[in-house]
Amino acid sequence: MLQWREVSLTRLIFVSIPIDVDDPQYDGGELLGEIEYEAFLQQGSSDFEWSLPDDEWDAISLNYTSGTTGEPKGVVYHHRGAYLNAVSNMMFWQMPMHPTYLWTLPMFHCNGWCFAWTVAATAGTNVCLRKVREDAIYNLIKKEKVDHLSGAPIVLNLMVNAADDLKQSLDHKVKVMTAGAAPPAAVMEAMQKIGFDVTHVYGLTETYGPAAGCAWHSEWDSLHFAEQSKLKSRQGVGYPMLEGLIVADPDTMEPVAKDGNTIGEIMFQGNIVMKGYLKNPGTTDEALKGGWFHSGDLAVWHEDGYIQIKDRSKDIIISGGENISSIEVEGVLYRHPKVLEAAVVARPDEKWGETACAFVTLKEGQDLSAKELIEFCREHIEHFKAPKTIIFSSLPKTSTGKIQKFKLREQANELVD
Repeated sequence: MLQWREVSLTRLIFVSIPIDVDDPQYDGGELLGEIEYEAFLQQGSSDFEWSLPDDEWDAISLNYTSGTTGEPKGVVYHHRGAYLNAVSNMMFWQMPMHPTYLWTLPMFHCNGWCFAWTVAATAGTNVCLRKVREDAIYNLIKKEKVDHLSGAPIVLNLMVNAADDLKQSLDHKVKVMTAGAAPPAAVMEAMQKIGFDVTHVYGLTETYGPAAGCAWHSEWDSLHFAEQSKLKSRQGVGYPMLEGLIVADPDTMEPVAKDGNTIGEIMFQGNIVMKGYLKNPGTTDEALKGGWFHSGDLAVWHEDGYIQIKDRSKDIIISGGENISSIEVEGVLYRHPKVLEAAVVARPDEKWGETACAFVTLKEGQDLSAKELIEFCREHIEHFKAPKTIIFSSLPKTSTGKIQKFKLREQANELVD
């Protein structure tokens, strides 16, 4: 049973950050700070001696899941896990000392995937954004010589679809880390074509952010961009500091066959798994049942040991007894040149039980009919997997840019033929 300690809070100090009045996002307002940032830094002591906590198991931070399921929970991190995952980031990404790191990633999301600590450990430079905009991203990359950035797939999509003049004049290599259940291969391919070196990682709030990744093989270098992108979109192998990563039957806890076909649930084990959910022992015990953290992500295990997500357990569409991966269908939709964003959920159907319903946002100035898009899908995947319904609309998102599928499922349930 987890033991929670009462924590006394000291008085919060608000620090004023100088505002760039030329920033198009600035619309006035009063500074709340009691002291300016540079003056605040001068109050630090050069003689301060930092020390480890008495117990590495002590909590270091509280991170709430983003609520993509509508049920956010407080995830408690401990010092040991934060340290180990910060180091894992450096090792897996082969991050050198003194990087220049651009923050497109919210720092409150898994503590910025632990990169707040990673950049500190590498004595790096943090470059921050007031708001994630494609012009600001490209301009800062050029001005500050940014060489590393992390971002959700939606950020990569924003960069890919930026104006051509912004993407020009990049004269240095930029390494990009992206994470998600499965970033569309089309987006990964487009990023490579404009010169970014993309590394795909995978994890959850409960695993301090990235805890697995697609470790690259040199023999893959000679493959075509499209084939490289498919390989990069796999979730890959465990992080250096992760003890265990398996795809297993959630009931028997037996690992599935490494045949690239048998579906099981991804499970994690080790010191970069959360301490537990805040004041929620029942949910904690359920999530850590059998000594493994149950991710809720369904995947296959390939012969080479790499895992590949097929869907979230709640997002699999069962149509006429056949399983349809919403991720697979979304990947096809993203390959249409007029599609900006897409999300697929199940829609109840009297005949088939469920069918695929796609919510799609088109690129600016583009026009496309539902019939045309359905036919495009039928050309690239089995006909029964193609969406039966297309809804053109903007997609609801969390503050971290994740699409809130539970809201789309509600909309799909309310549709009337």
